[in-house]
Amino acid sequence: MRFLIDADMPRSMASVVRRHGHQALDVRDVGPSLALDADIAAYARAERYCIVTGDLGFADIRVYPPARYAGIIVLSLPRNASSAYINSLLDGVLAQTDLLAHLPGKLAMVEEAGRVRLRE
Repeated sequence: MRFLIDADMPRSMASVVRRHGHQALDVRDVGPSLALDADIAAYARAERYCIVTGDLGFADIRVYPPARYAGIIVLSLPRNASSAYINSLLDGVLAQTDLLAHLPGKLAMVEEAGRVRLRE
């Protein structure tokens, strides 16, 4: 799979994604053209990337209908979450190959305990 990592995620997240055999692109490496959520969403749709973010705005299925995307992963994080904690949450998601198989066209809400809820 191809994952587009939002600017609110640690830069080290790309290595977590790659360790699981997937492609990773950080929006900060694409440039200022992806400064707005709408631009990130449009890029992800056009290039078939699954978005990984902590931005709860992407959880609004009226604005970002999951069926239009290769997947959206929203990590629900405590205010002072460390990079290690954030990366461990995504690591747990990426280890679930059955979940990843169902991710395209879905929104995955990842909660603090690592529990994942899929929405269409």
